[in-house]
Amino acid sequence: MENQLAKSTEERTFQYQDSLPSLPVPSLEESLKKYLESVKPFANKEEYKKTEEIVQNFQDGVGRKLHQKLLERAKGKRNWLEEWWLNVAYLDARLPSQLNVNFAGPAPYFEHCWPPKEGTQLERGSITLWHNLNYWQLLRKEKVPVHKVGNNPLDMNQFRMLFSTCKIPGITRDSVINYFRTESEGHSPTHLTVLCRGRVFVFDVMHEGSLMTPPEIHRQLTYIHKKCHSEPDGPGIPALTSEERTRWAKAREYLISLDPENLTRLEKIQSSLLVYSIEDSSPHVTPEDYSQVTAMILVGDPTVRWGDKSYNLVSFSNGIFGCSCDHSPFDAMVMVNISHYVDEKILENEGRWKGSEKVRNISLPEELVFTVDDKILNNINQAEAQYLKQASDLQIVAYAFTSFGKKLTKKKRLHPDTFVQLALQLAYYRLHGRPGSCYETAMTRYFYHGRTETVRSCTIEALRWCQSMQDPSTSLLERQRKMLQAFAKHDKMMKDCSAGKGFDRHLLGLLLIAKEEGLPVPELFTDPLFSKRFNVASTAWRSCPETNAEKLVQLVFHSFQDMMKLMNTAYL
Repeated sequence: MENQLAKSTEERTFQYQDSLPSLPVPSLEESLKKYLESVKPFANKEEYKKTEEIVQNFQDGVGRKLHQKLLERAKGKRNWLEEWWLNVAYLDARLPSQLNVNFAGPAPYFEHCWPPKEGTQLERGSITLWHNLNYWQLLRKEKVPVHKVGNNPLDMNQFRMLFSTCKIPGITRDSVINYFRTESEGHSPTHLTVLCRGRVFVFDVMHEGSLMTPPEIHRQLTYIHKKCHSEPDGPGIPALTSEERTRWAKAREYLISLDPENLTRLEKIQSSLLVYSIEDSSPHVTPEDYSQVTAMILVGDPTVRWGDKSYNLVSFSNGIFGCSCDHSPFDAMVMVNISHYVDEKILENEGRWKGSEKVRNISLPEELVFTVDDKILNNINQAEAQYLKQASDLQIVAYAFTSFGKKLTKKKRLHPDTFVQLALQLAYYRLHGRPGSCYETAMTRYFYHGRTETVRSCTIEALRWCQSMQDPSTSLLERQRKMLQAFAKHDKMMKDCSAGKGFDRHLLGLLLIAKEEGLPVPELFTDPLFSKRFNVASTAWRSCPETNAEKLVQLVFHSFQDMMKLMNTAYL
């Protein structure tokens, strides 16, 4: 990472933005052909024949007209999908964000320098925050290396959204506000928010032109921690962000109407670099079992998470960390990047601060005390109740598979991601005796403001392989042949999707064009097979509540072993 950062002085993080190609519109014929392929594993002969007819009518009729209108739209926009995707995927959703939209996960630091240990929360937190703030300064100076595939630069716009970004609830549609600016662009906020026991604090991370040191940050965190643990809990205003979006929007409007200063307080949270959450719980975690810590980061205490912030850095009493992020402004690879940077820095410094212990005369954190009444307090109680009720329906199983890893799959010329996707398909098929409607995302960052395209990982090739694995009469070499066909298909889909040749976003664009033109929804989108195929979650099966997570994970691990055995039978 250090070498990368040194090289980055030759390039600025955002310097290629203006030269990136526009997002292409795939051909209508190719998209519809790929769509038919994706529904085939889920259809009987009669259903498939009916869908074929619907697709052909769409292609010959209204689909062609909609496609032409989409091409016209693309002429005037460098990314024809960007605004639509942000609205449809994120901002129009009325479901509570934290459990239905946001993504979260544990940090890996405990695996080397920082095993769980009570009494380390504040010291480790100050070091973790300091490394995060150094990354923020690298972004401000545009010294974070440009991501590339070969010599091709990727879009870096999502990195602008990591700090000082917040979603604002609306009655019918939310919005995203971003306060981050590079040094060349001007002033950017320099304060962060700390949440502890239902109370809200802010403090500036800069003092006399330089970044606070870990001992100075530790002093601020200690002040907040002692105050919150020796005085009554706060009202828990952050819990409102876990509410259904329209209810939160109305509660926010009412909160502002109580006292104009409440808006100022909200804006301080919205513009802050990030939210630092102080949790009192101590989740169990080992390098082999991430289940409980992952669940607690995903769920956690709603009074110490600002669900609309792009970055909540969560700390637990036993010195374990994680993050919870609003998904609207960026995808998970942004968080992976900063988490990797912080992890390397912690490892490099053996989990310690090796600089001066001197603490300058810095102002104490400011508490944001909201004006509330019984109505708001009741809203908070209702938000907590619905949040905890929904969270109780969550199954998390996160074990480490240690028999082998990606080095071995690569040695066998099998892409690690495809390996996992096919293992998921096999595990699901073994559990339920049918194909699992599932997707994963491909990045489209080769293009201006590109984000993701959908890879439909349950292919007819994958299904045939799964069937062969359950058929005792099929030889090992035949099973291997079918598995390699499934690999080739998935790899091709991933390549196409990353190159802007997927079909999901294209079909979405055609549907949205029809809606904007006031046209009836085309039959393609009301076909029962379309709904059956697209009612899925990312590498999960929300449409199948009977799935037992523990059993599914064990079957995935079993599938890993079986797949590797197949590769070892190549020359038998």
